[in-house]
Amino acid sequence: MSKRSVFIATSLDGFIAREDGGIDWLPIPDTESEEGEDYGYNDFIKSIDALVMGRNSFELVLSFDEWYYGDMPVFVLTNRGVEIPEKLSKTVSQLSGEPKEIVEKLAEKGYHNLYIDGGKTIQGFLNAGLIEEITITTIPVLIGTGIPLFGPTNRDIPLKLVESHSFADQLIQTRYIVQE
Repeated sequence: MSKRSVFIATSLDGFIAREDGGIDWLPIPDTESEEGEDYGYNDFIKSIDALVMGRNSFELVLSFDEWYYGDMPVFVLTNRGVEIPEKLSKTVSQLSGEPKEIVEKLAEKGYHNLYIDGGKTIQGFLNAGLIEEITITTIPVLIGTGIPLFGPTNRDIPLKLVESHSFADQLIQTRYIVQE
């Protein structure tokens, strides 16, 4: 059994980043200390075999002070190529192709539980019917314009709410199962 999951934050108005890719409006989760709130990220990441992300998301993550994915295999989707730093070359590689093809290639390598990340990547996998679970943490801020989490779909995609949780810092997290 395999599962493709989304675990992402959006502004209240549905954006995952500013138009220039900026995410300065996102709070920084405390994933290290026992007292800190990681919004379920550590438990989620333990259930994942590999991360599939778009090139733009990868380049954004490279600008952070630390690499949050440890030794997890990361596959960057790009048709234009991407420069992978030497220090990440053992765990990060690039792929291209349609979502179904990507899932099949990764399954052949033993990666069945995939974390799908990045706006265009998520939209492509959703439209291909290849997302089973979506967890969205809503940040109580309106940024007005930006990169939307969801774009046009090729059909209605029904979702079933599994759980909703509010945090002390006013963030709300909802988890859905895709009903296809």
